[in-house]
Amino acid sequence: MTARFQLIIFDWDGTLMDSAYAIVRSIQDASRDLGLPVPTDERARHVIGLGMDEALACAVPTLAREDYPKMHERYRHHYLALAGKIELFPGVPALLDWLAGQGRRLAVATGKSRVGLNRVLESSGLKGYFHATRCADETFSKPHPAMVEELLDELGVDAVQTLMVGDTTHDLQMAKNAGVAGLGVGYGAHPIEALYAEETLACVKTPAELDAWLRAYV
Repeated sequence: MTARFQLIIFDWDGTLMDSAYAIVRSIQDASRDLGLPVPTDERARHVIGLGMDEALACAVPTLAREDYPKMHERYRHHYLALAGKIELFPGVPALLDWLAGQGRRLAVATGKSRVGLNRVLESSGLKGYFHATRCADETFSKPHPAMVEELLDELGVDAVQTLMVGDTTHDLQMAKNAGVAGLGVGYGAHPIEALYAEETLACVKTPAELDAWLRAYV
């Protein structure tokens, strides 16, 4: 494979930041607060990467639509209580620094809210690496292609020059729907076997393998 990617779009949770556990725990604790059936770890992990309302519809289907704001509030409460313990995956800053040094444009497409993404971009010190970002509360949720398509339009990059990197089937399906290449990372929310079932250039098993793959092919 020859190097061809000018734009690398990263998912955030489970791809750059090791936050899947905190998201699962927060969904489960918020469900308990509201007296709802508590989703299993597997069910809660499956919805990571979706917009909040889409995630709730799947993870806690008995929650009435009019009670979504209550669930949002309880989820934020529990997630922020854990936020200080959530870290980037090893090697992420060095990898982004290398990609930037190679002249690659970098972006984020995430199921986080704009407020949530801005908060972690600041706290992680990574804000300056990204040329553009999209959040699920600004447009359609994954796997709809809108986030990727809007990033391509904003940055003036063609789909064939773009790679989407993510840890969920939602990420890889969004990439396919937008006509861009996808790279699966198997250390996040979804099992790597599920990622292999999607159309991807490759799947990597560790952050170190992600680093090596990107340095070799972009």
